[in-house]
Amino acid sequence: MNLPNMLEAKKRSKNDVKYIYDDIKKSNSFKGLKYYIKTYGCQMNVHDSEEIKSLLENIGYEETNVMESADLIILNTCAIRENAHDKVFGFLGRCKHLKKENNNLIIALCGCMAQEEIVVNEILEHHKYIDIVFGTHNINEFPKMLLNKTKNLNINVFSKEGDVIEIGNHYIRDSKYTAWVNIMYGCDKFCTYCIVPYTRGKQRSRKSSDILNEINDLIKNGYKEVTLLGQNVNAYGKDLSGEMDFSSLLMEVAKTDIERIRFVTSHPWDFTDKMIDIIAKYKNIMPYIHLPIQSGSNRILKLMGRRYTKEEYITLFNKIKSKIDNVSITTDIIVGFPNETEEDFLETLDVVNTCKFDGAFTFIYSKREGTPAARMEDKVSKEEKEKRLQQLNELVNKYSLENNQKYLNKIVKVLLLGISEKDNNKLYGYTDTMKLVNVTCDKKLVGQIVDVEITDAKSFSLDGKMIENN
Repeated sequence: MNLPNMLEAKKRSKNDVKYIYDDIKKSNSFKGLKYYIKTYGCQMNVHDSEEIKSLLENIGYEETNVMESADLIILNTCAIRENAHDKVFGFLGRCKHLKKENNNLIIALCGCMAQEEIVVNEILEHHKYIDIVFGTHNINEFPKMLLNKTKNLNINVFSKEGDVIEIGNHYIRDSKYTAWVNIMYGCDKFCTYCIVPYTRGKQRSRKSSDILNEINDLIKNGYKEVTLLGQNVNAYGKDLSGEMDFSSLLMEVAKTDIERIRFVTSHPWDFTDKMIDIIAKYKNIMPYIHLPIQSGSNRILKLMGRRYTKEEYITLFNKIKSKIDNVSITTDIIVGFPNETEEDFLETLDVVNTCKFDGAFTFIYSKREGTPAARMEDKVSKEEKEKRLQQLNELVNKYSLENNQKYLNKIVKVLLLGISEKDNNKLYGYTDTMKLVNVTCDKKLVGQIVDVEITDAKSFSLDGKMIENN
């Protein structure tokens, strides 16, 4: 067994990252067998699942959406918040029941939770029916683990800073029109509340040539939009000698002429004037920025290790708004950080009132074992934190609705992605500013960018009708 160790996971050496070009080989080793995969967490996890699907289908597995008919169940997990842990272990109860009915069923757990020492210890003590546990650093080894599987629990979640594994464009992507493209892995920011630097390792950027090759392949295959992914995406290149920075990479991606470019998630600390100018210059870089503030209190921001003040954030926000036409900005906000006072919380509300964000992902602070914040004394009650979250959400939703109402009766371009969950007679898609739109139009138009007149606005979505171009 290779077990994770949080002390080892904290280390950051100056050793060069290894770039491993993994040529995926096809086989029929598991032909006729089915796999079921359930994904929790962020876009990075979703993209990891696309890689896992590719690896499995290259050795003969076929995907099923019916868990009960699967020969292999994979849970790709998230470690950001405690409720993610609870959901995974709750779901494992269902898997255990299926395992009793089918002793040949293989259950695998991977992702960020698998990189946590406390989780692996719990599996060893209470969940020995799980067959395979692997981490974010060694997804490429999953087929080998299946081929070499024994009756004993196989845990391969070593703590390491991480390499860069290149598999080319072999992902089984969830969409034919939009694609996630990793540009970097890991994070070196070490915000005091965040488990990601420990679970995903040190920051390591892909080579720009590999990124551009992947995007050019996507263009050849008809993709209209790419989203550049990184835990701290605009720190791209800082770990690589002689590599371009994120601003230059954005510009090179724009020059490929792919129709739409997005990126997540940005850290305010690394958001440069050059970045803003390039986003403003290239029309295929979408005017949508996700810019987490986390708190509006300078005292709390310092305790979080965020490296900027409220005033610096607002200055950056206003600069983005003034230079990028029609830009929409969303954010992340944590309430109830250890010993957040009422005054600290009111400062957060003040920032929301100042910025009037297009939207926000809001959370109550979740204690993660192994992080500095987990050791902080906290005297704020759960009831008080829940009350603050409700108050914050009411304010965020108010501004989200106000911003959406500005689209009423306007004609906007929407990339149509599929049938709407709200109405099977409509398609859904997104504007350049990342507004969800439910559109009345022909279903044959999925995958197209069309002109839509907005007819109704809600806090979280827009309704519209397609405009026929003569």
